[in-house]
Amino acid sequence: MALTKAKITIEHSNESIEVMFNPEEYSLNRDNNFVSQAIPGLSSPLLQFAHGNLRTLDMELLFDTYEKRSDVRQQTEKLIHLMEIDPALHAPPVLIVSWASLQFRCVLTKANQKFLLFLDDGRPVRARITASFTEFIDPEHEALQVKRETADYTKQHIVLQGETITGIAYKYYSDPTLWRPITISNDIDNPRELLVGQALVIPSLPYANPATGEVIQ
Repeated sequence: MALTKAKITIEHSNESIEVMFNPEEYSLNRDNNFVSQAIPGLSSPLLQFAHGNLRTLDMELLFDTYEKRSDVRQQTEKLIHLMEIDPALHAPPVLIVSWASLQFRCVLTKANQKFLLFLDDGRPVRARITASFTEFIDPEHEALQVKRETADYTKQHIVLQGETITGIAYKYYSDPTLWRPITISNDIDNPRELLVGQALVIPSLPYANPATGEVIQ
């Protein structure tokens, strides 16, 4: 059975570049960003999630044209060209890096060429490219792939310095006028006097006032 070859496909044109030699290894990387907020009276800052970062794929690709006695740059330039702006897209193309179970939608963000072997006339015939690909997710694909929680889920929020009840309502409900469910759920008499470090229950919507039965959408 033939060994499956890794390939890089240009998404909008479906053109593919098959690597000369499969990589010995590759690494997938992902990280998140958190922000810390110092709260007076607490022994350590509060840590809150800020945003996630895109995944990256790193691999080394070997190119060798020694037996053909041809310039290896004729092959490496096919990969390097993927970083150039496509006239039809006004941006470098979106790629699909595929190898067996690996399917990675991305753009090529970095390519470091190292030439290792040369003919007598100085032409390089062996090269190694260290390539970095960054995941590409547009809003349409993100909506299909990521199931986000909405305000239908009860959450907890720690009040930070300078936060207001309307700002918190906007953060969770995308509407600053929907602050009353938060004050009712937390028995807040004066919404102007939030305490730094205070833990607030953020109820789901629609919300029914337990005292009056009024439903707030």
